[in-house]
Amino acid sequence: MTTRVNPDIARISGYFLLNLATGLFWFILLVTMGAVSLGTAVVWVGVPLGVLTMVLARAAATAERAWLRVTLGVDIPQPYRPLPDTTTERAKTIAKDPATWRDLSYWLLMLPLGAVEFALTVALWSAVSATALLPFYLQWLPATLEVDFGAGNVWVVDTFFKAIPVSVVGLLLGVLSYRLLKALGKGHALLAQALLGPSRNSLLSAEAQRLSASRARGVEAAEAERRRIERDLHDGAQQRLVAVAMGLGRARSKMESDPDSARELIAEAHADAKLAISELRDLARGIYPSVLGDRGLDAALSSLAARCPIPVEVSVDVEPRPPTAVESTAYFTVAESLTNIAKHSGATEARVRVSRTENSVVVEVTDNGRGGAEVRPGGGLAGLADRAATIDGVVVVVSPLGGPTVIRTELPCAW
Repeated sequence: MTTRVNPDIARISGYFLLNLATGLFWFILLVTMGAVSLGTAVVWVGVPLGVLTMVLARAAATAERAWLRVTLGVDIPQPYRPLPDTTTERAKTIAKDPATWRDLSYWLLMLPLGAVEFALTVALWSAVSATALLPFYLQWLPATLEVDFGAGNVWVVDTFFKAIPVSVVGLLLGVLSYRLLKALGKGHALLAQALLGPSRNSLLSAEAQRLSASRARGVEAAEAERRRIERDLHDGAQQRLVAVAMGLGRARSKMESDPDSARELIAEAHADAKLAISELRDLARGIYPSVLGDRGLDAALSSLAARCPIPVEVSVDVEPRPPTAVESTAYFTVAESLTNIAKHSGATEARVRVSRTENSVVVEVTDNGRGGAEVRPGGGLAGLADRAATIDGVVVVVSPLGGPTVIRTELPCAW
């Protein structure tokens, strides 16, 4: 994805003044090398020279992307295909990559385009400085400006006050130049994005691959959750209920012959029934806590914080209320994070901050523990990433040794 910031006019002007030199340099170098490689291709000398020309064009384009980020404020990702290991295959991949030829096209355009941008920048700012500062020129330098309106009407500007109207015109010209160069900078950024950035087809292909991987992880996470629920039911509540049924059966058989033993068996069955109810309640809370559906994230996360063995500061601002899937994912992200903090981090305090942007919910869990947390396959943090992936969410873990640890999850509110 390409992002932009609003660059100031000084950086835009500086880019246009330097772009002619860089465009001229790369135009001459690449055209010369390309012509020599084509001319010597029949004796095979031109083949490696042609590959070198393409490599140079890609290197120059990479440097230009970094320069464009600084000057015009446009962040263009690398568009190139992955390179294989062998030298021959690398050369073939570079030659067949459409991004290489777009790089060459960009540098062929930079000579004429750079000349136009340079000329406009110099002409506009020269005119602005000459007119806007004219009153000061007349004060410091012996100069006279004569404006001929025709039919013998000549306006002589030879004093500070007579030059003020010209200065006002210069200031207006400065505003016009500012807007024109801003628009020219935006147009150049769009051209660079089209030629130096990924093509629409490659972006769509990458997005399709990302979504496919995200859905696969989501299906795997859902399957793992189903197995967990099945295991908890089989090993927990189901065993309790079986024990209740067996205890009641034994009590019924002893009801007449040994009432005291029957009462003890009924009491045991009653205790097992209460434990089964408690386990079923915990299981239901693990699927979707009722407080989350009834009172929202703020109350649900406050409840989690109250049960955590270390102090947890909670800050929630998610109005308007996000979709149910987002709330559920945010809740379990915080629950798993707090569990990991309590078990492994050695932290003495934690902080949970949940905020709402225009299109997403951002969950940040921070602790002051020892750090060193990382996403490992099959680990708890990997499970968080898989759960977030079901709704195209992203989990980022920053945990240097010595702490602090920050787990940041961004969950989109629209799919």
